[in-house]
Amino acid sequence: MKENLVYKKAFRFSVRMVNLYKHLKENKGEYVISKQVLRSSTSIGANIKEGIVAQSKKDFLSKMYIALKEASETEYWIELLKETEYIDEQTFHSVIEDCREINRILCATVRTTRKRLEQN
Repeated sequence: MKENLVYKKAFRFSVRMVNLYKHLKENKGEYVISKQVLRSSTSIGANIKEGIVAQSKKDFLSKMYIALKEASETEYWIELLKETEYIDEQTFHSVIEDCREINRILCATVRTTRKRLEQN
């Protein structure tokens, strides 16, 4: 299986978000929002990984679309963590940019795959 750029980015992002979750839980005593952002952020890479071994192009599209939805949800939780002052400006900008980059890649992947399926 060849290297998959978006999967590698999503995996590294998941690791960062697991560490952010641990920090929020241990140092800020925040359990609710941090659990939500942990769940949605780690789901991105898991769905991409499933899509890589999809049974069909439609299955691949479905997994990429789920990953895109999870990335959008993650963006929401990160914004909420910033607005409620659980994360500082520097942390916010760092993780939100990673999330938005993954979001853009997934959006382009979904759009391209959908076009290809419509052409066949």
